[in-house]
Amino acid sequence: MNKHFDVIIVGAGAAGLLCAMEAGRRGRRVLVLEKAGRAGNKIRISGGGKSNFTNLYVSPDNYLSANPHFCKSALARYTPWDFMDLLSRHGLSWEERDHGQLFCEQGATAIVDLLLTECSAAKVDFAYDCEVQEISHRSQYQVNTSRGMFSSSSLVIATGGPSIPRMGSTDFGLRVARQFGLKSIPFKPALVPFTFPPGFLGRMLKPLAGVSLDAGVSCNGRHFREQLLFTHRGLSGPVILQISSYWNKGEPITIDLLPDLDAADWLKAEQGAHGKRQLKTILGEKLPRRLAALLCEQPFNDQPLQNLSFRHLEEIGAILNGWQLQPSGTEGMRTAEVATGGVDTNELSSRTMEAKKQPGLYFIGETVDVTGHLGGFNFQWAWASGWSAGQVV
Repeated sequence: MNKHFDVIIVGAGAAGLLCAMEAGRRGRRVLVLEKAGRAGNKIRISGGGKSNFTNLYVSPDNYLSANPHFCKSALARYTPWDFMDLLSRHGLSWEERDHGQLFCEQGATAIVDLLLTECSAAKVDFAYDCEVQEISHRSQYQVNTSRGMFSSSSLVIATGGPSIPRMGSTDFGLRVARQFGLKSIPFKPALVPFTFPPGFLGRMLKPLAGVSLDAGVSCNGRHFREQLLFTHRGLSGPVILQISSYWNKGEPITIDLLPDLDAADWLKAEQGAHGKRQLKTILGEKLPRRLAALLCEQPFNDQPLQNLSFRHLEEIGAILNGWQLQPSGTEGMRTAEVATGGVDTNELSSRTMEAKKQPGLYFIGETVDVTGHLGGFNFQWAWASGWSAGQVV
């Protein structure tokens, strides 16, 4: 293999593959270094193997970043429709699910195959099972790897974040940024289930393991409404994963178990119409029965509605619409779908992803301090940031 290239991309994930494809189309000689034995491993497992590859409703509001404006340029220039058009050209189709999520009907592997086909047509070279050992820069970038030394005028870091470490994920991108004097924000698990203290877990949550319901969850001024799932470890489900990105250790979360009702008014109306019925029975008509039963053991006392004062009903309603719980932590990077943090966006051009202080060095995808909500938004950031860098490297 030729040892010198115009562009070296470290990481054959979503962002790296899109960048390689675009740079190769421009006639650039591109080498992609991947420490795994194949490309796109995180793409392959995404969406339960169906790959939630983007979302119809992408906007900057769907992203967390110390600079919320940074993502706007790339997202505006490479949209979900651009990636959908790419799929169409390869004969792939998709289905829309809740909240604008798009899934590939031919499966996640078909998306990897599409990207590799495009890279092949653009004459992109790949080196698999290739561990980067050292990077240096003089007039060009020198990348020493387990498969030899390679050089390039442009170097793109597309190694993602440290979530799901069993896939080989690390904080490699931040180490490269630090080497070249660029600031970064420490990675933190995001889109991740919550854990709770052993006592509360055993008393309240383990008995509910497997129970799910539609709920609203709030924290730090953000609110999401989707399915909540009780597990033997704590709380999970889409609504918990969403809010976890905004949660800081030591803070409570607020759960609305009846988001379509003013619970106090509903209980008062039920008391007037069905005063002899038990609280547990009434709650079981709106909530999963196991949850209703447990709530009537603690913190409520099960009794006929007619025995409860309006003040007591208001107190119960306040808990149903605003149940405050304080997680002890999260399940961490082991199960986090992504990580917040990354290379400080103030160090990068929002148009090209190039480091302002280090010409020819680029960071794309999850390595950058831009993290999307659940629902295909992180893939769209990978496509958009990879495309942006691919136009200029």
